[in-house]
Amino acid sequence: MIAAQLLAYYFTELKDDQLKKIDKYLYSMRFSDETLKDIMNRFRRDMEYGLGHDTNVTATVKMLPTFVRSIPDGSEKGDFIALDLGGSNFRILRVKVTQDKKQPVQMESQVYDTPDDIIHGSGTQLFDHVAECLGDFMEKQKIKDKKLPVGFTFSFPCAQTKLDEAVLVTWTKKFKASGVEGMDVVKLLNKAIKKRGDYEADIMAVVNDTVGTMMTCGFDDQRCEVGVIIGTGTNASYMEELRHIDLVEGDEGRMCINTEWGAFGDDGSLEDIRTEFDREIDRGSINPGKQLFEKMASGMYMGELVRLILVKMAKEGLLFEGRITPELLTKGKIETKHVSAIEKTKEGLKKCMEILTRLGVEPSDEDCLAVQHVCTIVSFRSANLIASTLGGILSRLKENKGVARLRTTVGIDGSLYKMHPQYARRLHKTVRRLIPDSDVRFLLSESGSAKGAAMVTAVAYRLTEQARQIQQTLAEFRLSKAQLLEVKKRMRVEIERGLRKDSHKEATVKMLPTFVRSTPDGTENGDFLALDLGGTNFRVLLVKIRSGKRRSVEMHNKIYAIPIEVMQGTGEELFDHIVHCISDFLDYMGMKSARLPLGFTFSFPCHQTSLDAGILVTWTKGFKATDCEGEDVVELLRDAIKRKEEFELDVVAIVNDTVGTMMTCAYEEPTCEVGLIAGTGSNACYMEELKNIEIVEGNEGRMCVNMEWGAFGDNGCLDDIRTKYDQAVDENSLNEGKQRYEKMCSGMYLGEIVRQILIDLTKRGFLFRGQISETLKTRGIFETKFLSQIESDRLALLQVRAILQQLGLDSTCDDSIIVKEVCGTVSRRAAQICGAGMAAVVDKIRENRRLDHLDVTVGVDGTLYKLHPHFSRIFQQTVKELAPKCEVNFLLSEDGSGKGAALITAVGCRQRELEAQQH
Repeated sequence: MIAAQLLAYYFTELKDDQLKKIDKYLYSMRFSDETLKDIMNRFRRDMEYGLGHDTNVTATVKMLPTFVRSIPDGSEKGDFIALDLGGSNFRILRVKVTQDKKQPVQMESQVYDTPDDIIHGSGTQLFDHVAECLGDFMEKQKIKDKKLPVGFTFSFPCAQTKLDEAVLVTWTKKFKASGVEGMDVVKLLNKAIKKRGDYEADIMAVVNDTVGTMMTCGFDDQRCEVGVIIGTGTNASYMEELRHIDLVEGDEGRMCINTEWGAFGDDGSLEDIRTEFDREIDRGSINPGKQLFEKMASGMYMGELVRLILVKMAKEGLLFEGRITPELLTKGKIETKHVSAIEKTKEGLKKCMEILTRLGVEPSDEDCLAVQHVCTIVSFRSANLIASTLGGILSRLKENKGVARLRTTVGIDGSLYKMHPQYARRLHKTVRRLIPDSDVRFLLSESGSAKGAAMVTAVAYRLTEQARQIQQTLAEFRLSKAQLLEVKKRMRVEIERGLRKDSHKEATVKMLPTFVRSTPDGTENGDFLALDLGGTNFRVLLVKIRSGKRRSVEMHNKIYAIPIEVMQGTGEELFDHIVHCISDFLDYMGMKSARLPLGFTFSFPCHQTSLDAGILVTWTKGFKATDCEGEDVVELLRDAIKRKEEFELDVVAIVNDTVGTMMTCAYEEPTCEVGLIAGTGSNACYMEELKNIEIVEGNEGRMCVNMEWGAFGDNGCLDDIRTKYDQAVDENSLNEGKQRYEKMCSGMYLGEIVRQILIDLTKRGFLFRGQISETLKTRGIFETKFLSQIESDRLALLQVRAILQQLGLDSTCDDSIIVKEVCGTVSRRAAQICGAGMAAVVDKIRENRRLDHLDVTVGVDGTLYKLHPHFSRIFQQTVKELAPKCEVNFLLSEDGSGKGAALITAVGCRQRELEAQQH
């Protein structure tokens, strides 16, 4: 016992002394944290070069886009085949992914040899070999008759432009098959399969082993967004923001980038840390000057590094008493597995003795200790180098996410990481020191890269299938030109029905006469009061119109709220409230004594019998006041003024906001003869020939007709283009079965249509992980302004996610892309069917006037038209396409309901004076 203790003491003394010598000898292989941070920053700079459009060509770290856009979300299912070609063995797996919680993934696999003559032969031989093995595997699995989706793990640097294509950039890791570099490996494999002709395969995805690793781990942990291989070779991939990847179109979402970090340093940027041994290894390799980082850090070269160090130390008499044997001088005699064995805590020294004895160098115990220490220094350097480059990726992820603390998972695979007794622990410790503000979980990939290929294929399959079903859902909203022409034609039919005496009563598009017989001519003059009632707010305005050379319009106004209890109370309460507001305004302006002419913008369907008499047909927009429908609203207003007994007003005209819009624009632009509102509601008016308006006496001249086109389709004539989502919106509305066209194209309902689609897509598992939140169940949550924000071209997906988060919808990038597409599809249809209605109107005017070509201006108002990023453009384009014989200009109206009402009142006063003169 005492002898053993003495021996141990002697050993420790000797050990310390010997180890210090070796530390000194291999000083250049040991790095301080400062150096590691410096390497990390160099790698980050190289990553940016690789991502940049102009710098990628010369970049050593290639940062190849993989077209893998999302990690598994757990809803994948199906039967897949995975091929794994990347090392000396070639593996084929059949992977069944189910929704079974206990065993979601079942795998059967077989390993095939890849002989050296094939690795170094021609590309045709190599792919014929792969196709032959695949045929054999399918035969054994009895699936030759099925065309299963195939994922192909091909662990060499490839340039991809889509998921199922990969052009080999350069062979690495001993592979040298001729005629493959610069070719698409999917095409080569498909060609080999076709040549056989005894089975079919659908190659859906080519992935790199690092991507495969990330995806395998991603199936178990959805936080996984980095994949690292530390085996024969070394490489990593991670999820990068698409907006930073210049080589790929688009900036929506993320894409996995294969860094190809093995080539880090090929431009000389690591010369200061490479040693003479690294240079010697490089000189003796099949690709000198290439993959320099990989040659310092990966398993393929580690044993050889150790051998070269031992040779040099022996030559200098520091080991084996200077003995050098032919074995020790033979390349490849020390392998990485030997290094792993030597570094084992308990039996390491014993293993070391065995390995060195086989090399014939007759090692002493001190020699074994020294060699063990050399191995430690070499493998520790590898772990440190990889911690630096991985640190570069993690710090980039942290920056991309803009978080104070990064929480993420790194999937790792590779023989060195798995087999070496100390490697993993050292790597983890160094990473945590280099990136302190992070919680990084390291997940060992089970049956790594090949299962990962199946996962990528499963995700691609899920996304393809999902995209197909989403497109199928949205296809109902995508109207062809033929369908839009049909809408135009039907609108024309309804216009005629509304104008004719015999059909007017049943007509859905009411074509109400407004008794506005002309647009302004510039002689209008005077002070006018205007009221504007059409929504939750109510305005009172004083408008001073001056004619002559210096034409001008000066306006003063005040806005008053209408409480919901007044909107839905009695008619008397509503009109008393209005008069109370007028009284307040006149006090405010100091004009109670003057008897001003008044125009009343009343934006509800009215049946007018003269300019100053309008019978309310029906309330819309949430109004419900009793005893008003069927009554003359001008009389209701006059009665309320009388009840107040404070002031007198001359109510000259009752005005619809659409007509007001037309009149405002016509004051600036005489060719304006059409008005359009595209806002909360939707409506249009235009100047019709009096002779065509059969419900009004007289044949001379024109009159403005308030179409009330929101009710188009209430007779079922649009049912063939209405979707189940439109029906759901209608059923949940205050006025079911009414204003169907308006419900398809006005701002008040677009968000609601979007919400209905999102609920359906979520129920089908395509959105929000299948979870319908309380928010999503809430009617009206999706305001139209959110549509405008989401569809804005300037918005990156992160901002779309932020908007959805405000709404309590926790969305991924994929979710945001889908939501954006849904919004775009719904608003596009709205603009198109609105444009089809307008095309019918301008063509009607052209035909009325028997013209081959009509120049006309449309005055437009409404928040949807003004604020939505694409509505006006698509609307105008549709009108142009559907009414090619009309040159239509669109003019934005400034305050149609206020200024317009005053102008109508002014034109009305002018008309009154004319009639008085004639009598």
